[in-house]
Amino acid sequence: MLCLILALLMGCAKVRAITEVPEIQLGDPSFFPTIEAYADAPIIGANKIDILQNGDELFPAMLRDIKSAKSTITFAQYLFKGGTLARELAQSFADRCRAGVKVYVLLDDHGSSEAPDEVSEIMRRAGCKVDYFRRVRAPQVILPWKLLQYNYRNHRRILVIDGRIGFTGGYGISDDWLGDGRTPNHWRDTNVRVEGPAVKDLQAAFTDSWLETTGNILGGGEFFPRLEARGDVSLQFVKSSPVGGSFQNYLLYLLSITSAKKSIRITNPYFIPDDRMTEALLDAAARKVRVTVLVPGKIDFKITYRASRRHYGRMLLGGIQIYEYSPALLHSKTMVVDGVWATIGSTNFDNRSFALNEELNLTLYDRPLAQSLEATFAEDLRHSRQITYEEWDARGLKEKFFELFAFPVEEQL
Repeated sequence: MLCLILALLMGCAKVRAITEVPEIQLGDPSFFPTIEAYADAPIIGANKIDILQNGDELFPAMLRDIKSAKSTITFAQYLFKGGTLARELAQSFADRCRAGVKVYVLLDDHGSSEAPDEVSEIMRRAGCKVDYFRRVRAPQVILPWKLLQYNYRNHRRILVIDGRIGFTGGYGISDDWLGDGRTPNHWRDTNVRVEGPAVKDLQAAFTDSWLETTGNILGGGEFFPRLEARGDVSLQFVKSSPVGGSFQNYLLYLLSITSAKKSIRITNPYFIPDDRMTEALLDAAARKVRVTVLVPGKIDFKITYRASRRHYGRMLLGGIQIYEYSPALLHSKTMVVDGVWATIGSTNFDNRSFALNEELNLTLYDRPLAQSLEATFAEDLRHSRQITYEEWDARGLKEKFFELFAFPVEEQL
């Protein structure tokens, strides 16, 4: 355990320091090419997107599409626990394997450490390929410096059916994700279902991780079929992989915030912006952009909650509105800019997601969908409590004391 702790502390990483950001605005002809360049992800048109709120909408759609699979299923998940949902999903994968469908399941070794062996065996016995991303093995324990890589986790959520239908978002496979997002001790989350030409990039994000884990290349028409137009939505899948020195999602967020003209609406469960991102949000508020942030009123990790609240004061004084969601645990990771641009995915607003984890976000450029997300945001605010500077400043000594413990480990949160 001591070796692991030392490795994690040595394995700290931060995003590359950004000293200057171009003065571009959403709607400028140069905005899309700039985003494509720094996100290292093409914007692809002719897609169809369904926004799926919470488990009530997500899991029935996923299970329905899994049951319709004809050739391949690829599935990557950070958090996979036991329970009714995990068993139903595993059984659905197993059923398709027995029907001749090739199923590949990649679980993060840390996030899915509580996955019961019996659930994995349901899939393996049926012929599904199940593996774990960056698993700690004996040589790493003997040579502790090799544990450094263990600190870089695969936080992506990916499901692709026949190379044609994709799902992503922030969901985990746990009964905690069941429900309507208003139930105590359950998660409020936002996810997407995609059809169209962009699904190939979602599939590519899976095959990259599968290749690293197993050394096996997945390809051909079963995984990358010719994809026809399915709608009129332009989008991009932005994946970051800090081990390779890429911080695309950080740049995506930073450029989007600095380009806003009217509004920025952020929902995120782990909101610990670094100094550069904080400056970008404060600069936006100073130029009369309405900046509203929705964070959890309660969360699974107390130290993260304390670390987040430690930063409230400066932002509240700078005109940023902060709300805490009350009825359930908040896990949605979305941002909407000017009612026309939005991102949904796995990326938390903290150093761990920006600099340590493999992450994946879908970015869409579509006014109706962005405004739909704004309407959801407004509804969530109705179930939230606004935090004032006076309230924050009057927090007790106990809370301030615990914030001191959060400060040294913020880079790992």
